[in-house]
Amino acid sequence: MTAGNPGVIDFYPPFLTAIHSKDKSGTLAILSHSHVGHDPAVGARDLSATSRNPFIYALPFQIRNALRVFDSLSTCFGINTRIVIAGHSVGSWVALQVLKLRSAAVSGVFLLFPTITDIARTPNGQLLSRFFRPPFPRVASQIARVLHFVPPTIICRLFPKYPVAQAMVLRSFLLSPSSIFAAMTMAHDEMLNIRELDIATLDKYQHQIWFYFAEKDDWVEQGREKILQVFRADPSTVRVVHGHRDIPHAFCINHGEELAAQCYEWLVSGGFV
Repeated sequence: MTAGNPGVIDFYPPFLTAIHSKDKSGTLAILSHSHVGHDPAVGARDLSATSRNPFIYALPFQIRNALRVFDSLSTCFGINTRIVIAGHSVGSWVALQVLKLRSAAVSGVFLLFPTITDIARTPNGQLLSRFFRPPFPRVASQIARVLHFVPPTIICRLFPKYPVAQAMVLRSFLLSPSSIFAAMTMAHDEMLNIRELDIATLDKYQHQIWFYFAEKDDWVEQGREKILQVFRADPSTVRVVHGHRDIPHAFCINHGEELAAQCYEWLVSGGFV
């Protein structure tokens, strides 16, 4: 599982646990990881050092980390193991890069709410992209120090739709200056570099790709039509689900069960379990 942004994997256990609990074969194992620098639990970095080299949190670095994880799995479990990558939001873009570079070893890719084209032109991209540019990541990360004085109950009140466990994950992230800096720095790189749709990759590996789109998604918007246009000539080859209108882009907060049911259905229909 490759997370979105912020790439804190602690947002995803309800979703991942729900998938695993559905399996009766005993052959399904799930590995998930945060993006480099995003997880407060991993340990804070010196911001004075990272601000001099913010590109250690940029997309190429995250791709390299995802490849290391994938290669470790392949080495550990052997070439006969079927590996399926699930990517959420920008994690879908990272997953596609792994597919492109390790296509022979990737059995399938589940792209959930995929932000894989023109993210800066989406409604949210146009609204927020300016705040990801320097010096905003550093300024925002310093403001995080003040939040240590905000009690957890205030976070729960500010985010009433969050289950308590998810609100505490959010609080932990907001209290970590290095995590905020990493997430915003990566978001800036997303705005700059996730532009033209990689039509060649989608076309070449269409039999290995599954999509899940929200009915309304301000991080995807017109990108959905561009993606679907790639498969118009042969619609039978692509597996696309258009989600219920109540399931948002940030599904992992309180709609993990619904997405887990869909992903497990894909695992079964694809012959992966």
